[in-house]
Amino acid sequence: MIEETGHIISRDGDYAWVETQRKSACSSCSASKGCGTGALSKFYANRFSRVRALNNIDAAPGEAVVIGLQEEALVRGSLAVYGLPLLSLLLMALLGNAVAVEIGMQEPDGLVALFGIAGLLLGFFLVRQFNQKISHDDRYQPVILRHYDESSAPAMVNIQR
Repeated sequence: MIEETGHIISRDGDYAWVETQRKSACSSCSASKGCGTGALSKFYANRFSRVRALNNIDAAPGEAVVIGLQEEALVRGSLAVYGLPLLSLLLMALLGNAVAVEIGMQEPDGLVALFGIAGLLLGFFLVRQFNQKISHDDRYQPVILRHYDESSAPAMVNIQR
């Protein structure tokens, strides 16, 4: 299970809105000073994300909590969001090329591009359908696991060489 800490900002029935601070692995990387990604991570360092999580422990607004998400849900969601549009774009572009060859087009690039764009839009539609399908599936919902005691949290030590 992937865990993150945050603070509850409001409740909504069986759910709570939890605000978490975005983190980057760049802060622990020795190359972050000369890296473009490291520079971008500093720009977004103090941003917060809001997540709707199942509130099974009846946590109240203002409390610090630990939320969790199953790894399988993250992997499947990532594959859907990134893979479906890309796969449908490629398949439709190949179909467009096959159609262009079948009808004997001399310059098939326009038709291939048109089919590819249609495939990309189809992929976005499929992602939306997947999102609607899993939006009420508890396996894909972040869950508030426990209260988080900030006073007993281990101090983070940043060692630089």
